[in-house]
Amino acid sequence: MSLNIIVLAKQVPDTRNVGKDAMKADGTINRAALPAIFNPEDLNALEQALRLKEQHPGSTVGMLTMGPPRAGEIIRQGLFRGADTGWLLTDRLFAGADTLATSYALATAIKKIGNVDIVIGGRQAIDGDTAQVGPQVAQKLGLNQVTYAEEILKVEDGKATIRRHIDGGVEVVEAPLPVVITVNGSAAPCRPCNAKLVMKYKYATCPMERTGEEPWKELYDQRPYLTLNEWSVADVDGDPAQCGLSGSPTKVKTVKNIVFQAKESKTLTGSDADVEGMMRELLDEKIIG
Repeated sequence: MSLNIIVLAKQVPDTRNVGKDAMKADGTINRAALPAIFNPEDLNALEQALRLKEQHPGSTVGMLTMGPPRAGEIIRQGLFRGADTGWLLTDRLFAGADTLATSYALATAIKKIGNVDIVIGGRQAIDGDTAQVGPQVAQKLGLNQVTYAEEILKVEDGKATIRRHIDGGVEVVEAPLPVVITVNGSAAPCRPCNAKLVMKYKYATCPMERTGEEPWKELYDQRPYLTLNEWSVADVDGDPAQCGLSGSPTKVKTVKNIVFQAKESKTLTGSDADVEGMMRELLDEKIIG
């Protein structure tokens, strides 16, 4: 059976080295001040989608992302690895979205795409670590969902068999299609870019990314696949009140990079005296007991 697979991917700011310019006055992340990267667990999800495409001839993989025009790079990275198409949700009305508004925008886009068998994305994005978007998309679409997936073992007879990583071990579950799956970082890493696909899609852009002065601009008329899909709130029949800041009840006060440092350290042997002394200290400080 052929599958229509949508990969939810996000271009995230690299918040590992946050500086003073990381936040705007309104409490949103200043993405222009931070380097942008492909969200790591979304790459794990992309690999699972590409494996399904290989196992089921005739299947297609589409990249769906939301962000400013430069987020089109996420779609290109997917195309370089074997995806077939992509959609960029870009509109000032989408800006400042929390998980609720993000899931609403993605769900409306998936409805517009239609006839989707599997929606797959990373467990969470490193700029929020909430793990909420995937489940919220499933709820808004009324679809089955499987979280913490490590491998999609097979898809047959209208069901997906999935191995999940859970506390204390793993479990294997079945879910009827269509289904939303979120993938852990412990899943297989994504394959590298394919050189032939890089050459094919290196000039692929969304219309808003173009200046009109590109030396290769004639190629956009000759090769339609180089024009990536670009959708606004109106294009997906979205409600502006549920998008971006207006649809986001979550307000972020600040973002900080926290590094824990021990004020002092002690080296203990395995002797009874050292162990007894440590236990007495923990009890006196009311850390245990």
